Amino acid sequence: MNFSTAPFYAEQFLLAKTRNICFNIFGDNMKFKNVLLASDFDGTLKNDEGIITKQDRDAIAYFMSEGGYFTVCTGRSYQGFHLYSPEYINAPVLLANGAMAYDYEAKKLIFNDTIGEESFGAIRAVNREFPDAAIEMYPFRFLDDGKTVNPMCYAINPTENSQRHFTSQNIEFSVVSDPSEGASPWPKLMIAAHGFSQEVQKLLDGYPQIKYLKTTGDYVEILRCGSDKGTGLLKLGDYLGCAHKDAYAAGDGYNDIEMLVAAAGGFVPENGSPEALAVAKYVTRSNNDGCIANAIEILDRIYGD
Repeated sequence: MNFSTAPFYAEQFLLAKTRNICFNIFGDNMKFKNVLLASDFDGTLKNDEGIITKQDRDAIAYFMSEGGYFTVCTGRSYQGFHLYSPEYINAPVLLANGAMAYDYEAKKLIFNDTIGEESFGAIRAVNREFPDAAIEMYPFRFLDDGKTVNPMCYAINPTENSQRHFTSQNIEFSVVSDPSEGASPWPKLMIAAHGFSQEVQKLLDGYPQIKYLKTTGDYVEILRCGSDKGTGLLKLGDYLGCAHKDAYAAGDGYNDIEMLVAAAGGFVPENGSPEALAVAKYVTRSNNDGCIANAIEILDRIYGD
């Protein structure tokens, strides 16, 4: 099936909730039963205008109608991810670069691999050695009712760029002077080091109790040791009952590499980063021309009748 030209014929399966009905009707005959496809959000699922195209939505609906699990694996925090929809997501979402999984439909935390006091020394060293660095902390915790997520995040020395980073994602934050003052632990924290991130990364090399994502950009992300998108993908697959040989991933950036390598097959859009393209098993059309639809076309051939 080519979703760039063929009309979509399974509108009755658009909503993710229908997967339960599908299982009851078709059982083991469903082509993508227990197949997981996780996609990076920005630059992969979304096009350059920030839109998930109809072409990709139709392909995802078809994939889900045949028993597949489709979800997003993003570097965004829970507080910064606002585009969940059961029309194109029918599995828990992987957040904070795979450190946590949250089921938006059931409002249920699946797992949360957090970093806390073991990072305090590194944070304080960055704050001391780089006074122009902003440190952003993204906790995940419930309010007293046990159901509502507390939206508050925290920042040490929030710069103009850092404040814009929060506000562009509609994230509330409170200013603190030390990591011990804000709620912790966190699925991830970020260091905004505009113009000096390489120096910050060299300092962080002296703190083996934490993990950071190497980057040439201005934001350095810190995670718990052992956490990454690849680990998160396989943990989510285990939770859903998907064999690792049936867990696939799509991504375009440096923070997708572990996921692309861990997956049974890694899909990278042709306009992805050189780092991601270097580990791709399949190079797809660009994110502006149906990257995810192309990935599902390939899966359709792999799992075809």
